[in-house]
Amino acid sequence: MTVSQTITIILVCFVTINIAASAAAIADKKKAIRGHRRISEKTLMLLGLFGGALGEYITMLKIRHKTRHKKFMIGLPLEVFLHIVLIILIVYKVALNQ
Repeated sequence: MTVSQTITIILVCFVTINIAASAAAIADKKKAIRGHRRISEKTLMLLGLFGGALGEYITMLKIRHKTRHKKFMIGLPLEVFLHIVLIILIVYKVALNQ
């Protein structure tokens, strides 16, 4: 697999999970406003951990959802940092194997 193929796969995965994580944050905000059963914080954090942290974080700031929760305002940026490190390591490893 080439570096460009690896980057393409990573980007497609990250875009997909970021859209899902953003949608979940928006859905949770709407449920909160309507007083319905909410999406658990664990689920929201896991969506971030699986790659949706950047989209979820930006969405939460934009819609002002869970911005007072340190778990999200510190945890999601840390997950973004983790993702950046992992992507660099993956691309580096693929580049070395060529």
